[in-house]
Amino acid sequence: MPADSRPIAIALMGPTASGKTALALEWAERFGGEIVSVDSALVYRRLDIGAAKPTADERARVPHHLIDLREPWQPYSAAEFAVDARRALDDIVARGRLPILAGGTGLYLHALLQGLSPMPEADPAVRAQIEAEAGQCGWAAMHAQLARIDPEAAARIHATDAQRIQRALEVHRLSGRSISDWRRDRAQVPRLPLRVLKLVLAPDDRALLHARIERRFDQMLADGFLDEVRALRAQPGLRDHPRPLELPALRAVGYRQAWEHLDGASTAAQMRDLGVYATRQLAKRQLTWLRGELDAQWFDPQLQRPRLEQARAMFMDIPARR
Repeated sequence: MPADSRPIAIALMGPTASGKTALALEWAERFGGEIVSVDSALVYRRLDIGAAKPTADERARVPHHLIDLREPWQPYSAAEFAVDARRALDDIVARGRLPILAGGTGLYLHALLQGLSPMPEADPAVRAQIEAEAGQCGWAAMHAQLARIDPEAAARIHATDAQRIQRALEVHRLSGRSISDWRRDRAQVPRLPLRVLKLVLAPDDRALLHARIERRFDQMLADGFLDEVRALRAQPGLRDHPRPLELPALRAVGYRQAWEHLDGASTAAQMRDLGVYATRQLAKRQLTWLRGELDAQWFDPQLQRPRLEQARAMFMDIPARR
């Protein structure tokens, strides 16, 4: 079999607060790289502190791509990400640089590397109908409806995940087929013109990850996260939206909890605890998804740094720098 001569790229994956951003920056500076964000929150402008967006200094040190593409009230899909990411990767390689994919949105990476099923496009009328039904009976009842028509999807989608429940019901109503059936009919995707090294950063001790999540959320609050959310609430595109908390941007962990707190639904201490809990749950979902990436190599970024560097060096076929 001939050697794979495609250019290389590195994908740094892992749960939130696992150290992906710091390592991506370090490797990009050491090896002439550029970072392609694989994060569904970073595509939105004005989501800075709560999304842990790279700072102006970090973006000046290393070029970043796929950040600040949309306003929080504008749609952006995984399919759009796949197109935009491929274009960014092509440009980085053309400049002779190393692409480093960094982020924790599994659906985005999946869309880029494996493609998405050619299921029906969104239909505003059907979505409005589903939202109206949910307004009357609640999303838990809509999830139960999904369980009757597509048990597989219902088992995969949490009963509070309004966006994914709505999409699964929409696909069924438009096509008469379940979203699970559509997923099995995945279309062939043109091969990515890169060899990708998949590295998962995940502390072996989950208590350490939870502690990092807690510290980061507290730092976000100290950095003015609530003021950021107040500014978001004043934006006409969000202020005038009939259901702003159903927008994908505001489903990013922390933002919903802060928004509801500013509505008077919780105390500051309760909001903080709810935000930390939601972030831990996100990390749990990310780890579950990552276990399905059978060709990924897992490392504790603190305890196994030499092995991590060795895996990178072997893939790049250059010695690790001290």
